[in-house]
Amino acid sequence: MTGLKMTGQETDMSTQKPFIDIRHAKKNFGTLEVLKDINLQVERGQIVAIIGPSGSGKSTLLRAINDLDPLTGGEIWLEDKQINMDLPHRQYERHINEVRQEIGMVFQHFNLFPHLKVRENVTLAPKMLKGLSDAEANALAEEQLTKVGMIERIDYFPSQLSGGQKQRVAIARALAMKPKVMLFDEATSALDPELVEEVNLVMKQLAEEHMTMIIVTHEMGFAESVCDRVLFMDQGVVVEEGPPEVIFRAPRNERTQNFLRKHLAGQQA
Repeated sequence: MTGLKMTGQETDMSTQKPFIDIRHAKKNFGTLEVLKDINLQVERGQIVAIIGPSGSGKSTLLRAINDLDPLTGGEIWLEDKQINMDLPHRQYERHINEVRQEIGMVFQHFNLFPHLKVRENVTLAPKMLKGLSDAEANALAEEQLTKVGMIERIDYFPSQLSGGQKQRVAIARALAMKPKVMLFDEATSALDPELVEEVNLVMKQLAEEHMTMIIVTHEMGFAESVCDRVLFMDQGVVVEEGPPEVIFRAPRNERTQNFLRKHLAGQQA
């Protein structure tokens, strides 16, 4: 059998850096270790779900990616740029504002400005941070609100919207910054069960468009059907990771098995 010769293109692929690279992430709150030496690489266009019990460090890890929860040790890289740099205050502010424009984040509790209409909630950041004109920002808002099915409520206040509608506006707001990656932190956990699917559908649509996403979720069915990889975290470590069909149908680790068994029993109760 003759040896296989790698083409230049194949060589490039094998040495390609990960899109997101988390290296030896550690996080302490006082003496409590919340993240214990976590390493995670995510490729461009990949969709990664993080599951695990409350207090396992899932949201802390997610919030560390855009330095909302700064690490105690370790590095976070997006392409060739280190996110969590130790810089003098003014330099850091400039650096982190620039970096956060590339990372969209959607929180559990929407975080919309209650005194601003939907339109202004979406246009505010592109105007302030990217210097867009009113006309450009409005066109962008209309485009993103159409995408999430909220264009008809563009002139409503958040108080006039359901939880699912607020979350769809929050997703449109994040997308209006044209991010390279989207982070979802339990985006559906504050919603009534009947409103969950409308938000999941928007996330599925982003998956079809190959948006790079990291999703902290307790929606196992969603994670299984949409994600390329699933990480199970417990007590600050990644216990097990793999494709969804392995993690959900044939997990190897006993802690993963116990968590999924309890979760399934809770859903059926």
